[in-house]
Parts: sequence; C-alpha cells; structure tokens
Amino acid sequence: MSIYDFTVKDQQGNDVSLSDYKGKVLLVVNTATECGFTPQYADLQKIYDEFHDQGLEILDFPCNQFGNQAPGSNDDIHTFCTGRFGITFPQFDKIDVNGDDTAPLYRWLKDHSTFEGLGNGPMSLVLKPIVKKMDPDYKNNSNIKWNFTKFLINRDGALVARFEPTKKMAQVREAVQAAIEQ
Repeated sequence: MSIYDFTVKDQQGNDVSLSDYKGKVLLVVNTATECGFTPQYADLQKIYDEFHDQGLEILDFPCNQFGNQAPGSNDDIHTFCTGRFGITFPQFDKIDVNGDDTAPLYRWLKDHSTFEGLGNGPMSLVLKPIVKKMDPDYKNNSNIKWNFTKFLINRDGALVARFEPTKKMAQVREAVQAAIEQ
C-alpha cells in the first residue's frame, strides 16, 4: 500500500484520491487554528509559494484532538486560515489522527514513521509535560503528539521524513527543497 491508495475528503466533503498527487512532493500536516504553533501557517505558505511551481503540494488536515484547538466547521477554519495567513494550499476535512477513529491516511503515516523526539527548544519544554500527561509512553510510539506534525512524501510516494511541531521550519524547508531537487 502507498499514499496513493488513499482517498480523503476535501473541506466540502468530496472524495479526493491522493493518486491525483502522483509525481508531486507532498507535505502532509495536521493543523489547528488556536494552537501555539498556528503561526506555522505563515511559514508553510512561504514554503508553498517558493516550491509549488516546482511540484510541491501541502495537504492540510485540521484536527481538534489536541487541546480542542481546532474548533468550528471546515468553513470556519478555512476562513480563518485564508484571512489571517493567506493560505492557498489545499485544506481537507477535519480528521482524527490518533485513537479509534484515526483517519486511514494517518494510520499509514504513523505506521511508516518513527517519533524522534521533541527537541530541547523553548516550545519543546512547554509541550513535553502536556504530551507526557496525555500519553505517558509517548517516547515509545509513533502516535501524533500535537498539532502541526508534518510528513514529507517524495515524488515516488515514499515517506521520507517526519517533523514534530517543534522542528525548526527552516529545517522543514531544507528537506522540502532537497525532495524537490531529487
């Protein structure tokens, strides 16, 4: 099974086959509009603007599982993101990324990636105790830890990197550029 075998719902509830993105570099991200990481939308849009014409697509999946930080409807979320951050990349239906109702795409992403830690920056120090309270064994599983976890998929559909929300966006940009240039 590959990423191209999945069908997801767009923000209007229509089916979208991820096979439509064959040959593209994909950055798949679970987002929230009321999170401390929400300003990453601006960084994501800059990356999208820089690399979209070279084959990058960012696939935005709102998720309300972490601190109820993605309230509202798909339309509310889209209005906020376009108005506040000017995003132009595709947004999809709100989903679950962990638990019994995990979206099949996210089950596959987690099954094909490894959690490599939250780092030691200021946001990491804030996030670690919150994540540990939610999942005492968080260091030993591939569950999504928080909003704005990103997955980089190369043009062949292979998952090549996972970035926790605490990863510097400059490092995400560098990895996207490397995948574009391959």
